[in-house]
Amino acid sequence: MTLQRMDNVAIVVEDLDAAIAFFGEIGMELEGTAQVEGLYADRILGLDGVRTDIAMMRVPDGHGRLELTKYHAPAALPAAPPRPSPNTLGLHRVMFAVDDIDDTVARLRPHGAELLGEVVRFENSYRLCYLRGPAGIIVALAEQTG
Repeated sequence: MTLQRMDNVAIVVEDLDAAIAFFGEIGMELEGTAQVEGLYADRILGLDGVRTDIAMMRVPDGHGRLELTKYHAPAALPAAPPRPSPNTLGLHRVMFAVDDIDDTVARLRPHGAELLGEVVRFENSYRLCYLRGPAGIIVALAEQTG
């Protein structure tokens, strides 16, 4: 048996429209939306009465996707801690390669993005930064320079 691909990474968000706008601003494309509920969802998730809205976002080359999920029932639980730092155990961050890191950061600021530190140069090959995005997740950006 061989692994075929990583299909997607799911992110639970409070405001689905805002998350779609945020990741759209990075350059992801909305692939589609759906409501998910019913016995199969309850059984997969191990929860009762699941009712969610999801949006599938894909990178332009088609090789990566994010599933943005808004829980209506049961209610989403707050993260602990609510604004985890980059060295917190678990899902660390999602990184995107961009053409112009300064332009991308500027376009994301109106969507609530906050730099965790600053844009830095790594050797002569990349400019990198970490910022906080929807639901407090950490989004990293990388601009290849060399």
